[in-house]
Amino acid sequence: MNLTALNTFLAIVETGSLVRASAKLNVTQSTVTARLKLLEDDLGQTLITRQKSGAKLTAPGYKFLRYAEIMTGLWQQARQETSLPEGIETLCNIGCHMDLWPGLGQLLFNEIHRNRTDTALTVWPGEQSELDRWFGTGLVDTALAYQPVAHANQTIYALKPDRLVLYSTRADSPMRFDPLYVFVDFGADFRRQHAEAYADAGVARTSFGSAVWALDHLLQNGGSAYLPERLGEPGRAEGLLYVINEAPVFARNVYLITNDLAVENWAWLPSLVERLSNRVSET
Repeated sequence: MNLTALNTFLAIVETGSLVRASAKLNVTQSTVTARLKLLEDDLGQTLITRQKSGAKLTAPGYKFLRYAEIMTGLWQQARQETSLPEGIETLCNIGCHMDLWPGLGQLLFNEIHRNRTDTALTVWPGEQSELDRWFGTGLVDTALAYQPVAHANQTIYALKPDRLVLYSTRADSPMRFDPLYVFVDFGADFRRQHAEAYADAGVARTSFGSAVWALDHLLQNGGSAYLPERLGEPGRAEGLLYVINEAPVFARNVYLITNDLAVENWAWLPSLVERLSNRVSET
């Protein structure tokens, strides 16, 4: 199977169009069409149909997408590991939910970088479904996630939960009925608890699926939102954000997941877990 054809297929899926895929790959549309046909001929299945609204995956295309991502990911990982510079013996792939990178993901990266000087590091941002898939296929060695799904030869460490606190750009912001309130979707548990605590409140005009994006929105446009303390406290220390003290505080579980084979020589792993749980870096 041709890796170039696989990458072309993934570019079509990502852009939703053969025309946009050709621009992304810097080739002609006829080349994209030929590569797709080669792949479909190899598989004996139509993977993508072309419509006025763009390129759409067929049922076999949806099934093949997962394997295309795995094959191209494994190839990239193999290429990295076989071309490591002198003095570097192995590659560690870190997966991290985007909202866990500020503070916590950076701490994980720094601690591995400090303790494994013979290791090259690669960090992959991903949503929960992507992290689960990467772990299931061995594409990542360790990850920070909110809702881990256990796979064989893996260990899950429960870290200190994220405290979700109501922050505002105004010291006198109301706890309820703030017209600039931004709802951040932290998952099903948060939605249920939030609905119970604010049963009399209306639907927020603005919602985000990422706390990082919500924080950027607050700092640029003003308003209030629930944020993890590790995200909100730097802004509060600078006088840019204020805590609404009378508002309820929620929690979101955080986990470190490790591939047991990848970390079997990490004698310092227990102390790493403790520092991650307490958000403390080794000095």
